Parts: sequence; structure tokens; C-alpha cells
Amino acid sequence: MKTKSNILTAFILNLIFSVFEFFGGIITGSVAIVSDAMHDLGDALSIFTAYILEKKSLKQPDEKYTYGYARYSVLAGAITTFILLGGSVLVTASAITRIINPREINYDGMIVFAVVGMCVNSLAAFFTRSKESINQKAVNLHMLEDVLGWIVVLIGAIIMRFTDIKLIDPILSIAVAVFIFINALKNFKEIIDIFLEKIPKDTDINEIKNHIMEIDGVCDVHHIHIRSIDGINHYATMHIVTDEEPKIIKNKIREELSEHGICHVTLELEKSDEKCGEKDCHIEFKNQEHHHGHHHH
Repeated sequence: MKTKSNILTAFILNLIFSVFEFFGGIITGSVAIVSDAMHDLGDALSIFTAYILEKKSLKQPDEKYTYGYARYSVLAGAITTFILLGGSVLVTASAITRIINPREINYDGMIVFAVVGMCVNSLAAFFTRSKESINQKAVNLHMLEDVLGWIVVLIGAIIMRFTDIKLIDPILSIAVAVFIFINALKNFKEIIDIFLEKIPKDTDINEIKNHIMEIDGVCDVHHIHIRSIDGINHYATMHIVTDEEPKIIKNKIREELSEHGICHVTLELEKSDEKCGEKDCHIEFKNQEHHHGHHHH
């Protein structure tokens, strides 16, 4: 799988670069560059966890992880996101102290670093551009942020070079930090939704229910549960009431569900004269039932 080697390439690029950059920030006296260095180091670490856990996430289900290992990829996304959230806060703190007492900055050096930074990160962004998993999305988001961060630093350095307004440097680094923070939070919400077994984001349970009810021979469907393992692979379970030949019904339902992006389906079939012990507890549709009226066949 090519993802893994791409992630590794990005890791090595970022690690070497963040060290180089950290010294650059100290030499030029620019907090924006130091903040970028910290951000890059965070990226390198998170890419590394992403690499290890992404590798693990590809393992097939076994007797310990019956759903497979896909959530490890989501976990890596969570770790990465935490590193970014923490990093943004630290960067903002250091920038605030800089606003209070400004220091000398070597603008020419800063411009050189920003140009190099842009090139290196554009390369890393290019390597990680496939966005198959949430984890890779997180990694790619970082790379793009890095490119953006450097463009901002470059513009700031050029303005300061000609105007000598030292405040621009810390203000820029705060702007980059806030941008990173907001994006990381969005990512984090997606991750939490997956861990809380929330219905996948493009899935409408009522639409699915209605589509299944339209299949010939289906008298009723209840207990629909849909979860996403990693934001890409969705699993569903449900009870179907039917008096038809099970094989035909099952195939029709699986086809219908695969159109909704659900790859793994477990169906419980009941005859219409059978009392489903759990029939009364289909909570998920209590509210909607009143609008649709009960389906009586």
C-alpha cells in the first residue's frame, strides 16, 4: 500500500526540516519561524504515530478485534489533533510575550527560511495528498497548513523588511495558530462522532428505512443501527419482517444498502406472525413515526 511509504517520506522530510527551522528561528530571532518549527515538529510526531497506527489499522479482523483494526487509524488522527491543539496554544502564548517586548529580527534570513519552508512543505503536501482515511486527511491538512503558514511568514517578512514594524511577526504567528486550532477542532469533532457511534455523516436513517420498506415483500423494518468504523467503512444491523423467501429479500436489502455506502450488513429476519421481543424498543423512530403514520401492510 503506497500510503504508508508516503506518510514515512513526509515524516522524514518534516523531522529534518523542523530541526533546521528551529535553529533558523533562533538565528533570525523570528517567533513566527520558531512557532512554525514547533508546529512542524508536532507534525512530524503525529505523522509518525499516523504511520505506525495506519499500518496497524490495515490488519484483518481477528479473535481479539472482531471489527478489525480500522479504528487505530482514527486514534492516530486523534493523537495528531491533540498535538496540534496543544501546539497552537503554546505558540500563541510565546507570541503574546513577544508583543509585550519586541525583539530584533533578521528579516533577510527570515525571507530565505520562508522560501525554503514553502518548498519543503509543498513537497510533503504533494506526497500525502491521497485522502483515504481520516488519519491521512489529518496528515494532509497539516502539510497544507504548513505551506500556508510559510506563505504568511514570507509575506510578513517582506512587509517588515520594508517597514520595520516588529509587531507583525508575533501577530502572524498567532493568526497561523488560530487557523490551525480551528481546523484541528473540526477534525476532532469528526473523530468523537465516530467513537460515539454516531450515524455516519452522509447517512439518513429515515431515507434508508423508507427505501427498505419499498422493497417487495418487506412488511416492516425496525432496530436499524448504523455505525462507522473509521469514517469510511459503515456497518449496519436491522430486523426485517417478511414472509418472502429470505434469500431474495436479503440480496435486495444488501444491494439497497451498498448504494448507501454500507459495506457490512447483519440482518435478522422475522415472519409477520412472529413477536419480536424487542419490537417495542425501536426508540430511534419514535419521533418520526408520528409524521409518517405507522406502516401497516
